[in-house]
Amino acid sequence: MKKLAFILLVLPFCIFSQDMNNEKLNTIYTTVSDSIQGNPGAWQFFIKEIPLMSITDTNHNRMRIMSPIADSNSLTDDLIKAALVANFHTALDVKYAVSDGVLWSIFIHPLKELSENQVKDAVSQVYYAHINFGTTFASTALTFPGRISGGDNIEKKKEKPKFKKL
Repeated sequence: MKKLAFILLVLPFCIFSQDMNNEKLNTIYTTVSDSIQGNPGAWQFFIKEIPLMSITDTNHNRMRIMSPIADSNSLTDDLIKAALVANFHTALDVKYAVSDGVLWSIFIHPLKELSENQVKDAVSQVYYAHINFGTTFASTALTFPGRISGGDNIEKKKEKPKFKKL
């Protein structure tokens, strides 16, 4: 009986395993981007002039898709607060984050478990979180219910960080 219960619990995960890898990501990124450079595991690509990057760590089953938005030192307290509120309500699967003096829109996920559609959706959400920063702060048309405040009528910052080639 215990074996049957174990099989019934584990079988759905085996059936729906996605087994995403760098080769599949390369194909997806090439398909959805206007231009791409880099090597499997580290890409830089553009969608409508918006830079996106992706890095993977296959040893630890992790991946990131990210887009640099602005110099974090140029952000007002209101913009930072609005981005934190958006992380709860409108950024959905992506988040606004700061690292090394840059504000990013970023998607972080286990690599193998992703499907092709999830990767395409993640790229879309990173892109839209980038272009909607300072206005709706939304990564999709969907918003998570709740009171949303702190981001109304904030002009988008025009400062962009410089990008390093991968």
